[in-house]
Amino acid sequence: MIQSILLFAVGLLLLIKGGDWFVDGATGLARRFHLPDIIVGATVVSIGTTLPEVMVSATGAMLGQGAMAYGNAIGSIICNTALIAAISVACNPGPVNVKTMKMPVIFFFSSAALYCVAAYLLGDFPRWMGLVMLAIFVVYLVLNIRQGFKNPDDIADEEDTDTKPHSLPMELVLLVVGAALIAVGANLLVEHGTIIAQTLGVPETVIALTFVALGTSLPELVTTITSLKKGHASLGIGNVIGANVFNLVLVSGVAVTLAPFEVPVGKLLMGHNASLVLDIPVMLCVMLLLTVPALTRKKLERWQGILLLCIYAAFCLFQFFV
Repeated sequence: MIQSILLFAVGLLLLIKGGDWFVDGATGLARRFHLPDIIVGATVVSIGTTLPEVMVSATGAMLGQGAMAYGNAIGSIICNTALIAAISVACNPGPVNVKTMKMPVIFFFSSAALYCVAAYLLGDFPRWMGLVMLAIFVVYLVLNIRQGFKNPDDIADEEDTDTKPHSLPMELVLLVVGAALIAVGANLLVEHGTIIAQTLGVPETVIALTFVALGTSLPELVTTITSLKKGHASLGIGNVIGANVFNLVLVSGVAVTLAPFEVPVGKLLMGHNASLVLDIPVMLCVMLLLTVPALTRKKLERWQGILLLCIYAAFCLFQFFV
């Protein structure tokens, strides 16, 4: 138990430093190639910070633990939106770039519709659906990169004047090393956080939706907080929305392609699978709450962040006490 606590702390330190370096490399590349921060956040940064979810879900699916892959994807989206994005919005509300935000939002809800077909109509996730999800991921990535180069004038005015620009090789090194530290740190957190939770008697289904989801989402949390501190708030929001798309099409796509699985049944709510009547609806609800007001009013407001944090707290309380 003591060893797990120490390794959990080491993982947290690796995540913090890895997130710092990753943001430095990503924002450096954004300025070098005249890309808007939100585009870089929705592609390069999101891939790096989604690596823990990919590893955990793929491993879980291959070991026959479909609940781990399924719960990790849904739980990570809820955590990303109702905790991580909520912190950013509550601390630093402001205008958003609607033009660059539209694409990830459209892809998310289109992918969520496909996910709902599998969960509610099919009752399982077949391999062909995993391949479709991976194809959507490739299309999304290509369109985001094209949009970034097509609209260089969208680049944000968020300059970090206290930091000297790095050379191109150094920026690439920061990205790679930062991503590696994030992956190793998240792995330590998930592995030993799960051991700690099991020692305390927490059910496995709750671990997948809360501890594992939070553990694999810590890179997004660290990146978002680091972005806020460095004055790159749009990078953090772009990272969260992009990571949510990746959780549906990349994380789930890899897991389902490697090892198809049925929709797991954990808790029952009013005689029905709690995942279908609570978890997926909450996932969709928090994303609607974050994105629809932002797209219609062209800004994020503090009340959104506060309400999202309340929803996340209620969701976690339900998982542990109901």
